[in-house]
Order: sequence, then structure tokens, then C-alpha cells
Amino acid sequence: MSVNISFFLVPKREISYLPFNCTMRQALESMEHHGYTAVPLIDEDNKYVGTLTEGDLLWKFKNTPDLTLKGAEKIPLSDIVRRVDNRPVQIYASMEDLLDLAIDQNFVPVVDDGGVFIGIVRRRDIIEYYAGKQREEVRMVK
Repeated sequence: MSVNISFFLVPKREISYLPFNCTMRQALESMEHHGYTAVPLIDEDNKYVGTLTEGDLLWKFKNTPDLTLKGAEKIPLSDIVRRVDNRPVQIYASMEDLLDLAIDQNFVPVVDDGGVFIGIVRRRDIIEYYAGKQREEVRMVK
């Protein structure tokens, strides 16, 4: 039986994401405010372009001598190397597709047919789904 992943979707309006054209300082402040270690990035057409992590920001500070928080106001996110490629899925993906990605990603970005970012599925929700299936199977065997 196929499960519709939209049941697990946390819509875009309920999560924090960043416009790709914002600055490093804006990203730092947003991530601190929301308490996230990684956030999706979207372009001016609302298309998913990648995920920014705290590690990406830390590496930029480390590799940019004399960079200050004030200086981070002038650095666009396009100048920051992203070390992780959080791959998105389309809304009609299977739970198996999500599971494969969730092994390496805290969340799986979800896009529509045009690549427009519509939300995420959290790794926790994927694990809970499979744990529930496992418990059901154990009950059926008993």
C-alpha cells in the first residue's frame, strides 16, 4: 500500500527558509532566532536551490580572515560554499524515496512539478512512520 507523503508535509508557511539573495548575517540571525541548524534556500521564483547549514557558515568564517559579524552583512549567500547537497523530492515521491534521503538529511525538501518549494518532511516523521509499521508487523505475528 502506497502512502501519500503529503500527509507528512510541513508546509512552507510553517517553517523557516531563506531567500537565496539574502546575506550571511541575515542567515545567521534567522537560524539563531528559529534554533535551526539547517534551512532550505529558495530563489526569487520560489524554487528550491539548496540547504544552508551552520557548518557552511562556520567554514566561511574560518576561511575568511578578519571577517566580522558586521562584515557578514556584505556577503551574499551565493558566496558561501554549501558542503551538503540536501536533495529534494517531488510531492508524489514514495516513502521509500524519503527514507533513502533521510539517512543523510535532517529533513527532505519537497517541491512541486515545477521545482517550487512547498515544504519539508522531517526525518523524525519518517522514522516514526516506519517504527509504527514495524510495531504493527510485530503485533500481527503474535
